Amino acid sequence: MNRVITISRQYATGGREIGRMIGEHYGIPVYDNDLISLAAKESGFTESFFEKPEDKASNSLIYSIAMGLNVFGAHGYSKEVLSIDDRVFLAQSDIIRKVANEGPCVIIGRCADYVLREYEKTVNIFLWGQIEARIKRAIEVYGMSHSKAEENVLKVDKKRANYYNYHSDRKWGRADNYDMCLQTDIIGIENSAKMIINYIDSIPGI
Repeated sequence: MNRVITISRQYATGGREIGRMIGEHYGIPVYDNDLISLAAKESGFTESFFEKPEDKASNSLIYSIAMGLNVFGAHGYSKEVLSIDDRVFLAQSDIIRKVANEGPCVIIGRCADYVLREYEKTVNIFLWGQIEARIKRAIEVYGMSHSKAEENVLKVDKKRANYYNYHSDRKWGRADNYDMCLQTDIIGIENSAKMIINYIDSIPGI
């Protein structure tokens, strides 16, 4: 298998579990929180700058100046003008490209599908589910109350969408941004992983 698999997902759709299953099947590394540590070491920023980046996108300097301007289109700005959060995103993007260049892997979140948009050997996946099913999963898996689970589903989805829409020129969750979209609450976690693997194996040149 010679592909880099990116997984974008709505909250409580099992993205981490599915990513790990795919990584174990192919014997390739899976980058999620590990990517935070790598980016911190490479960039000189502390790890805290990379944690929950979706919470910080709306606080960036450029975001407050113009919603439509992203860091990839801001080549006229010096690093001194870019906000800390934008510089962190650029550092993180460098790490995403680095691990992609090192070989096949699974990368969860972090706008990886957009960062690697010019890479030919990627498979971009989006996972989604009905709100009530995701609330139920958050209660069962994360031990949340119903009200807290509902709050997180709505809040985290919004933050992820804002983060992705700000840092890219695409719309988070649009089917045409991805190679495959799966409704995990209907298919199930294990079956979703199997379907992704079957899809990858069907691609010529794998």
